Amino acid sequence: MPLPLIQVDAFTSKPFAGNPAAVCVLPEPHDEAWMQDVAREMNLSETAFLTRRSDGYALRWFTPAVEVDLCGHATLASAHVLWSEGHLEASRQARFHTRSGLLTADRVDDWIELDFPVKAEQPADPPPGLLDALNVNALYVGRNAFDFIVEVTSEHIVRALEPDFVRLKKVGARGIIVTSRSENGEFDFVSRFFAPGSGIDEDPVTGSAHCCLAPFWSTRLGRTEFRAFQASPRGGVLRVRLDGDRVKLAGQAVTVMRAQLLC
Repeated sequence: MPLPLIQVDAFTSKPFAGNPAAVCVLPEPHDEAWMQDVAREMNLSETAFLTRRSDGYALRWFTPAVEVDLCGHATLASAHVLWSEGHLEASRQARFHTRSGLLTADRVDDWIELDFPVKAEQPADPPPGLLDALNVNALYVGRNAFDFIVEVTSEHIVRALEPDFVRLKKVGARGIIVTSRSENGEFDFVSRFFAPGSGIDEDPVTGSAHCCLAPFWSTRLGRTEFRAFQASPRGGVLRVRLDGDRVKLAGQAVTVMRAQLLC
C-alpha cells in the first residue's frame, strides 16, 4: 500500500530555504532497518516517521546514516504536516513521544513553537584536530551531551567557514556548533552546524543545536529571548526563548513536495 511522503522546508517562510525534511505518517510501526533505508533513499539531513498513539504520536528521526536522539527541524516539519494534511485539528497541540521524551508543538499565528529540553554545555578542551579542521581560533570551546560548541570572534568568520570535513568527521561527537554574536542588528547571534560523523557535512538549520545555544547566549547577553540566524547557504530564522530547563524554538515551514512510497 503506498505511503504518503511529504517534504517540508523548515525554519523558513519560503521554499528552497531553511532545512528540508521528509515526513512519513505511518498507519503502524515499521522496523528500524526499513526506516533507515527510506532515510538513505531520501538523502536529506532528516527523515521523520510518525505513528499515531492515543496521546499523540511516536516520532523517530533518521539521517541517511543513523537514527538521532533529538531533531528540531524535522519535528517542526512533522507538526506542520499533521496540521496541513488534516491528521490533527489546527487548534490542537501536536504531542510527540521521542527518544528525548515528550516534545510539543503549538501554532502561534503563522509560526510553530516547539518545546524542547535545554542541552547546556560545559567548558571542554578541544579534541585533537577540531580547530585545525575548522581553521579558526576559538574564544571558547564547550561540549554538551551531543555536540561541541565553538565560539569565534565575528559573524564574518562564521559565514566564511570552509571546514575540512574529512578531519572533522574524526571528532567524537554528533556535531559541531560554531557561533558568534551577530553584527547586523537584525539577529542576536548566528551559527552553523557541521555533522559529518552523522552523515551530514553541514546541516542547513539545526533546531536541537539551539537547545545549547539558548543557555550559552543567555549567559553572555543577559537575556532569555533571541532572534537567531543559522548562516548555512540555505539559511534559516529562529525565535528562541529560554524558559527554565526548556527552550522554546519557533519557526515557519513550507510544504514543497508530496510523493508516495511504493515499497
